[in-house]
Amino acid sequence: MSTATLPAAEAATIDQALTELVSGARAWKACGLAQRRDLIQKIHAATAANAEAWVTAASTYKQLPDGSQLRGEEWTSGPYAVLTATAVLAQSIAALEAGRSPVDGYRFGKAPGGRTTVKILPHGVYDRLLLSGFTAEVWMPPGVTEATVREQAGLALRDPAGPGGVGVVLGAGNITSIPVLDVLYELYANNRVALLKLNPVTDVLFDVFSKVLAPLIEPGLVRIVRGGADVGTYLVRHDLVDHVHMTGSALTHDAIVWGTGAEGAARKAAGTPLLTKPITSELGGVSPTIVVPGRWSDADLRFQAEHVATQKLHNGGYNCIASQIVVVGSDWPQKDAFLKYLRDALAKAPARPAYYPGSDHRVAQACEAYPDAERIRSRVLISVPGDPGDTASEPALTTEYFGPVLGVMELPGDARTFLATAVRTANDRLTGTLGANVIADPRTISALGAAFDQAIADLRYGTVTINAWTGVGYLTAAATWGAFPGHTLDDVQSGIGVVHNAVLLASPERTVLRGPFRPAPRALLHGEPSLSPKPPWFVSNKTAATTGRRLVGFAARPRWSALPGVFISALRG
Repeated sequence: MSTATLPAAEAATIDQALTELVSGARAWKACGLAQRRDLIQKIHAATAANAEAWVTAASTYKQLPDGSQLRGEEWTSGPYAVLTATAVLAQSIAALEAGRSPVDGYRFGKAPGGRTTVKILPHGVYDRLLLSGFTAEVWMPPGVTEATVREQAGLALRDPAGPGGVGVVLGAGNITSIPVLDVLYELYANNRVALLKLNPVTDVLFDVFSKVLAPLIEPGLVRIVRGGADVGTYLVRHDLVDHVHMTGSALTHDAIVWGTGAEGAARKAAGTPLLTKPITSELGGVSPTIVVPGRWSDADLRFQAEHVATQKLHNGGYNCIASQIVVVGSDWPQKDAFLKYLRDALAKAPARPAYYPGSDHRVAQACEAYPDAERIRSRVLISVPGDPGDTASEPALTTEYFGPVLGVMELPGDARTFLATAVRTANDRLTGTLGANVIADPRTISALGAAFDQAIADLRYGTVTINAWTGVGYLTAAATWGAFPGHTLDDVQSGIGVVHNAVLLASPERTVLRGPFRPAPRALLHGEPSLSPKPPWFVSNKTAATTGRRLVGFAARPRWSALPGVFISALRG
C-alpha cells in the first residue's frame, strides 16, 4: 500500500491492478522465449490493426485537422516506431531461441578511444532502400570487446526465469510511441511486468493503447491507468512496485526522487531520497546543432536551414530532442545567408496550435530573458552570447524551453577551431546529454579527417548525428536511446539508463548516426551514395502524411510490392 493519498475508490482500483501484476510477474517468469516472441508478434499485429485509430486519436489532442501534412509525424513517431521495434525485437528473441546472440549478423567496427561499435543500420536490403545513405552504429564504452558484446546481448531474455518484478512506467505526453515502447522494454529487457500511467495529455489514447497492448493485458502482464500527479505519486511509493521508469523533465524527476519545496531541496542536499526504489529516466535538455563552416551551394544552405527548422519545430517543438541552440561560425562567410534561410524556414513551416501545457508560459519566459528576441509567426529566435564571460548560466543554455524557441550562438575560428570550441561548449555549458546534431559538408569532413572523428567521440551525448536529426535515432529500432551514461540521482541531467535498443545490447555508451548532406538527386551529382529525397519527417514535406501512412503499411507487412508507393510519395515531398 502507498502512503500517498488518493480517493478510496481510485486507490482500490490501482491496488487491484498492482496485485494482478504481482501474479502476472510470476506468470511472465514462467513464459519461455517462444511464448514471448509470439506475444511480441501479436503486439505487432495489434499495432497494425489499430494504426489508423492511433493516428486519429493523436491528431485529435494535438489539434491537427484532417488533410494536414503534419499528421505524417503521428504516423512515423507513433505506430511506425512500434512496428519496427517489435519486428527487430522478435528477431532478437528468435536468435536467442536458436542459441545465437541477437547481434549475430550485425557488423562490428572500431571507434576512437578503443571503442567497439555495432553497425545497426542498414541491416538488410529494405533498410538500404528506405534509408539510402543513412548509417548508424551503437558505440560501446572504451575497452568493451566484441566477444563481451556478443555474450551479454539479450539482457534479461538470456534468463527469462530470472529476477523481475513490477515496474511503473510514467508515460510521456508528446511522442505517442514512447509509452508503448517503454512498456515493452520493461518486459523484454528487464523482465518486469508493467503498469503504464498515461500522461493526462494523452488520455484520448487509452482505448487505442488498450487494444495495442491487449496481448499483454489479457494474461495479466500489463495494466494501464489514467490520472494526474496524485496517481503518479501513489504509484511510485506503492509497496508492490519494484521499479519506476519515467519520461519527462528533470524537475519532475527530482520531485519524484527528492520531493518538492524546501523539504525536497534539503533531502537532495543531504543525499536522502524520498524514493527508495530504483528509477530510470529519459529526460530532456538543451540540445545543440553544430553547423560546421564550409563552402555550400545556395541549395545546400536552403536545405540545411529547413533541416534545422525541422529539428526545432517537429511536433511543435515539444520534443525532448528538439534542437534549442544552433551553433554557427562567426567567421563563416555564408553565416548570414544561412541564417536568412533559417528565418525563412521558420516562417514558412506550417502553423500549428500550442497543444502542450505550459507552452505559452515557456515562450514568454524566453522572451523576457532575451528582450531582443525575434518573433517569426508563433516561433521565437533568440541570440545567445558565445563568449562565456560572466554568462556561464545563460538561461537558454540551462533551461529547456520545450516549445518553438530557437537560439543562435556564434563562435569564431576556421572549421577546425570552430568545431573544437563548439564541442567544448556543448559539453560544458549546455544542460543535458540526450542528443547533439552536427551538420558538415562531405568535403569539410574529409579535410578535417581524424579531427572530425575525434570531435564526434568527444561529444558526451547519448545520440550524436552527422547530417541527420537525432530524432531519426529515436526512430531507429535497433539504436539505443537515452542520456550519455554516468548521471546520478542528484545530477540527473537527461536521465539514467537506455530504452528502445531492440537488439538488447548491455550497457551501451551512445548511438552515432550519419545521413546524406544533400537529398537525391543532388546527392548523387556530388558523389554521395544516397537515393533519399527530402526526408518525410521534414516539417516542410508536403506529402509527409501519405508517406507516413504508406511506411506504416510497409512496416506492418514488409514486401516489395509496397515499396513503389512509398518511393513515389517520398519523391513528391
